[in-house]
Amino acid sequence: MSEPATAEHHLRRCLELAAQALENGDDPFGSVLVDADGLVLAEALNREATDADPTAHPELALARWAIANLTPEQRAAATVYTSGEHCPMCAAAHGWAGLGDVVAAATSAQLAEWRGSWGLPVGPVAPLPIGVVAPGVQVTAPVAPFDAEVRELHLRARQRSLPAG
Repeated sequence: MSEPATAEHHLRRCLELAAQALENGDDPFGSVLVDADGLVLAEALNREATDADPTAHPELALARWAIANLTPEQRAAATVYTSGEHCPMCAAAHGWAGLGDVVAAATSAQLAEWRGSWGLPVGPVAPLPIGVVAPGVQVTAPVAPFDAEVRELHLRARQRSLPAG
């Protein structure tokens, strides 16, 4: 059994997963689910392109994992660490699953601002804060300097999608 890790360690792992997703051809998002003692229970990365499924978000995968593997009490005591704040779909799944806190390196508002400044669409759904969709969830976001690293990953994703020439 491994020792509990710090919030910084969990966020660093989220960024590693996000970078791995980017290397796989997906948008750079990664998340870890941590129990009340700080031990990692599960982790996931974005697989939208890989699975040809626009709902293959890591936060949704972790909510489904938690429902299948944890008691309601364990879910409520767990924390989701993530590279980017949940979209409304994932925030709803988080709330319905009864998961605990969220710690996000970057907010959905930051991502929307970055994408807009790069001439990209914000996304197919409104960038609502988790608290609007799941009001009982305690959210800590953004977390510096991790938010700046998330921005760089998304900038790399944007540059990858530009036509050659």
